[in-house]
Amino acid sequence: MDRTDGERGSRGDFWTGRAVRAAAAGATAVAVVTAEALAGGSPLLIGALPAALALAGLLAAGGRRPLAVLLASVQTVIALRAAGLTDTGWLWPASAAYVLLALTDRPARGTGAGRLGALRERLPSGPVLAAAVGAFQVAFAANWELFVTGLPGREVVAGLGAETLWLALVLAAATALRNGRNWRREEALGRERAAREREAEALRRAEAERLRIARELHDVVAHTLTVVGLHLRVAAEALDDEPAEARAALQTAQEVRASAVADLRSLVGVLRTPDGPGTADLAPGRGLEGIGDLVEGVRAAGLAAAVESSGDPDRVPAPVSLAVYRIVQESLTNAVRHSGGTRVDVRVHCGAETVRVEITDDGPGPDAAGPGGEGGGHGVGGMRERVSVLGGEFTAGPGRNGGYAVRAVLPVPGW
Repeated sequence: MDRTDGERGSRGDFWTGRAVRAAAAGATAVAVVTAEALAGGSPLLIGALPAALALAGLLAAGGRRPLAVLLASVQTVIALRAAGLTDTGWLWPASAAYVLLALTDRPARGTGAGRLGALRERLPSGPVLAAAVGAFQVAFAANWELFVTGLPGREVVAGLGAETLWLALVLAAATALRNGRNWRREEALGRERAAREREAEALRRAEAERLRIARELHDVVAHTLTVVGLHLRVAAEALDDEPAEARAALQTAQEVRASAVADLRSLVGVLRTPDGPGTADLAPGRGLEGIGDLVEGVRAAGLAAAVESSGDPDRVPAPVSLAVYRIVQESLTNAVRHSGGTRVDVRVHCGAETVRVEITDDGPGPDAAGPGGEGGGHGVGGMRERVSVLGGEFTAGPGRNGGYAVRAVLPVPGW
């Protein structure tokens, strides 16, 4: 189906398509010939038949340029009337051309270069152009009838008044149809935009959920494997000489493993839940109260560790509490695996507006390109991302007195 320049690619093209133009052309031809016959003339003589064929031909062949079709139709009617070949009407023979233009949003697109293209872009919508052409035709017809034909003013007003009213009704109906079509189109586009936005939001949330679960999984697995590995090594070294110490190390490894299994089950439950949970749901029971257990696990593995806390931890929201727990967990894991030191200290201060956490060790510090440094692995990057999501500040690097230091400041909303 053909489309006008202004309507190409939309469902509203039906009203300017080939089938509709052919029907309009046929109706126009029949109407012009019938009107000539009803007026008492011979419909097959020179005037009516050429007029009918010319107007119908313009409608059938010129659908891509409705403005040009209307202008050519008006010129045809004026030429036939001026030559005295027909007197069937001034306006209504071109009714179909007026309707097709009024149905068009943009009758002429600025596809040309230079001033012509710019002029076409500034053309008003189809209904406005159709009304302007109609006003010109009415004015021309009135002047012709008054000053050329010599008809009395009363007869001119009576004849052209009826045709003007007919044209106004035709343009009003076409404009209403066009507005309804455009409203339905905008409504469909709005639904499509809303669907795309919902899909984009769902993808964004899924990505955020995936990253959050990946962080949790990394923290759980990395810490558990590190601590369990240390205790197994202690047990292996003390098995012959210190069986009690080996037994205690194995017991601690078993407890750490059980805790990790509980966390992993929680993550599996998250993946099976249709609705995305909050951050705290990924690790129930983990927070500031669990930092002591983390330090105790590292201490039991043979690394000297101490924790110092101050302030009121009960007032810290769950997301911030979980973030501090994971930062301490990852930092202790890195200290055990990469620091090469003998001691690690954890300081947590729950202040009036922020929670401050600092983890330092006395080793030479991880290589910047190693797993625990800024240049590699996911540990430091994951901690930085956690803090950034909560609007806090994070630093990791050489400590003031040597070793390696991880510091984070997390705001506490509502304080």
